[in-house]
Amino acid sequence: MKDYETLSETDWTQVEHIHDLMDEAELDDAREALDALRAKRPGQSDLRLLDAQLCLEEGDAVQALIVLRGAERAADPAEYFAVRAAASYDVVKFEDARRDAEQALGIRPEYGYAWDLLSRVFEHLGDAEKSSEAADHAYAIDPEAFPLPLDVGNEDFDALVEKAVADLPKRIAKQLEELPVIVQDLPAREMLTAEDPPLTPDLLGLFAGRHIFARSSTEAPEAPGAIYLFRRNLLRACTDRDELAHEVRITVLHEVGHLMGLDEDELDDWGLA
Repeated sequence: MKDYETLSETDWTQVEHIHDLMDEAELDDAREALDALRAKRPGQSDLRLLDAQLCLEEGDAVQALIVLRGAERAADPAEYFAVRAAASYDVVKFEDARRDAEQALGIRPEYGYAWDLLSRVFEHLGDAEKSSEAADHAYAIDPEAFPLPLDVGNEDFDALVEKAVADLPKRIAKQLEELPVIVQDLPAREMLTAEDPPLTPDLLGLFAGRHIFARSSTEAPEAPGAIYLFRRNLLRACTDRDELAHEVRITVLHEVGHLMGLDEDELDDWGLA
């Protein structure tokens, strides 16, 4: 079956159903339905594009980029470039993401998602003016889907962090006695690419160091590490100050959980994921 053969009306109905499952976070069901559809239409470009979108929802941007090879003939080229831009962004290839987001906007200038993505890309490329302009474009197109980042000054933000740390239960706060909590605008590229696959650039916080149960009393003393909070990402993730205060607290707790050796499933069980 050639990759450029178009989908039937029945196939497109199934594609819409898979998108609905993705919107409802029913990713296992979406994967099962997509695999069944792809088995009937192997190599079809629109299904490759849908597969890449599902890979991104599953948190596998590397696989998304692999799947996109051969999807160039998809019915919606703007969406193809936007999805590839999103995958490149997630693997910290900001320059590639910028080129593809701009390609998407060259085809569809009112593509709010592409403007929003481009705003985040420009932030990581260090161009605050272009980031703000792109965010304004996205907001003008769909203010509900793409709200502007909260405008909270550094001092007010730091006060929220200090309160979140001060309010920690004593048994948890004790673990932070020698561990600094550092506020940084964005995660450095080197931080993100230190892991394989890379960490998402939209990261809200990060514990850098070895968790307490991995340390031995016989080991030579070493720097305890640090908890990082990424201010710009937190401001983008929240719609008001109450939500920001809550998210700062949860992020601090989440990273303290990593300090204590909890994995992501355990953090989720504790309500800290």
